[in-house]
Amino acid sequence: MIENHKIAFLFPGQGSQVVGMGKAFHDASPAARAVFEEANAALGFDLRGLMFEGPASELALTANTQPAVLTASVAAAAACAERGLTPALTAGHSLGEYSALVVSGAVRMRDAVRVVRQRGEFMQEAVPVGTGAMAAIMGLPVDAVEAVVRDAAKGEVVEVANVNSTQQIVIAGDKPAVERAVALAAERGGRKSVLLPVSAPFHCSLMKPAAERLAAALSGVTVSDPRVPVVRNVDAGVTRTAGDVVPFLLRQVASPVRWTECVQRLAAEEVGPGRVLTALTKRIVDDAKSVAVEDPAGLDKALAALR
Repeated sequence: MIENHKIAFLFPGQGSQVVGMGKAFHDASPAARAVFEEANAALGFDLRGLMFEGPASELALTANTQPAVLTASVAAAAACAERGLTPALTAGHSLGEYSALVVSGAVRMRDAVRVVRQRGEFMQEAVPVGTGAMAAIMGLPVDAVEAVVRDAAKGEVVEVANVNSTQQIVIAGDKPAVERAVALAAERGGRKSVLLPVSAPFHCSLMKPAAERLAAALSGVTVSDPRVPVVRNVDAGVTRTAGDVVPFLLRQVASPVRWTECVQRLAAEEVGPGRVLTALTKRIVDDAKSVAVEDPAGLDKALAALR
């Protein structure tokens, strides 16, 4: 067992999906393979086949993306555990918080994969396709972006959705308001502001109908005290008991992801497809050592770094 007192596992959210993700771990690790089998059995369709073979257009559908990213992430953590690598803390970006809760033992995989598929459907259906949007605002601090969205709203919804780093803020809301905010951010000195290729305006108040429907889906899920603490998106607080799991997952749907504060909390307290979170962590905490563990080679690199 690797000494884990300084190890945190960070799990990605929607947007990190790619055809073929998780296959290397599936083929190399019996524990990872068991995660894929459990996901397929829980969902009643061949998620594994969709992940490994595509098509990419179907994998990109929110209701498929969310269980797929969850499965790849939990499988990666299972492969890590086989090699003696386990976390002292966990956190996940948006959907990734479910991966963190599964790996921490707070929620069972078979329940989580069903719930996140429904979560994806609820979030997609909360706002008619084409009427909402998200955009990344670069080069402005969060207080400046908050002023931009206030001034751009003009009676519509546009809000901060993700605080990914001090200089990368994502906004979400009604498409015309988001477009006004992008233009205004550029006028006020933003380096680069771009609309994101997403199917719905996640993590803003337009998602409240999805949160209401998710409450019913989560009501039947068995929740346990996590074996390791989970840092939450909503407030960068730490979930240590079962009673905190569902309330904060419900709040998360229509609330901003405070990722910068989450990473800072992880550092103060003492994996999955893609490399986005690895880069963000290095920007937020200067002396953090981050390794992307998305395949067996990445796991070997992580183990070597720890030794």
